[in-house]
Amino acid sequence: MNAIEQLKGYRDEIERSNPTTLEELEQFRIRFLGSKNILKPLFSEIKNIPPEHRRPFGQEINAVKELAEVKYETLKSSLSQLEQQNSVKEMDLSRPGYPFELGSRHPISLVMNKIIDIFSRIGFSIAENREIEDEWHNFTALNTPDDHPAKDMTDTYYIKNDWTHILRSQTSTVQVHVMENQKPPIRIISPGRVYRNETVSARSHCQFHQVEGLYIDENVSFVDLKKTLLYFAREMYGSQARIRLRPSYFPFTEPSAEMDVYWGLETEADYRITKGTGWLEIMGCGMVDPNVLAKCGIDPDQYSVFAFGKGIEQKTMLIFGIIDIR
Repeated sequence: MNAIEQLKGYRDEIERSNPTTLEELEQFRIRFLGSKNILKPLFSEIKNIPPEHRRPFGQEINAVKELAEVKYETLKSSLSQLEQQNSVKEMDLSRPGYPFELGSRHPISLVMNKIIDIFSRIGFSIAENREIEDEWHNFTALNTPDDHPAKDMTDTYYIKNDWTHILRSQTSTVQVHVMENQKPPIRIISPGRVYRNETVSARSHCQFHQVEGLYIDENVSFVDLKKTLLYFAREMYGSQARIRLRPSYFPFTEPSAEMDVYWGLETEADYRITKGTGWLEIMGCGMVDPNVLAKCGIDPDQYSVFAFGKGIEQKTMLIFGIIDIR
């Protein structure tokens, strides 16, 4: 390839070049405008050009070099502005922070927090404890007989071969820990997860949430229990809420009761979920058996206790219109 053809190729290359970053532009400058650019050797070739073409050839070299200079300066200005726009500017700590998009709270958390808030207003504090329990805290301390069906492996998750370590099946275990380590008066609620070996379906799950309450003091009566639960119902379901207590049985309370709230019969769904009665079961409750107090080191002759407990999932499903617990 002679010098004239080579120079023509360089012109075509300059015209086709399209650096998109300052780094690529610098490589362009070095190639065509640097101290060892590729155009320099062509000046030494002028002596080999026929005399009549030497002047035009020299002028063409300068024109190609000027073309490279113009293109470089034009691209340098535009790319510098672009890089400046994209670069991270110095942080201004006085400026407000960028807003972070937050997700919404889970329905169970909303209902749980509301329940905690209601009982906190009347002096109940929150108590929490471990989810892996021993059999004594989960069953024996709560007056559960050794032959009770709940102890079967079909109902309880045992996690060690010696059958002494289990996933707690109720948050009543927290109440046992509190009674062992705290002197009366005691007024607590214990929210948390519990586990039962049940078939998962649209209405039940093997893991769910409970809130249980405990009040220990001198001269605590069933009337105190009813007044507390009526207050809760009216704060949770409206100021006109009505409740009723039906006799029931729990190993750790005597007497025991199921509490219902009047849900109403305004819609077809109301008839279905209340079985046509208008009443909806909310929780179990009762006066704690003296045997439970004695096992936990509390004098049953001096103190009396009421307790209550409710599951969260099914009530949450009713409030939010969720048809499948899963």
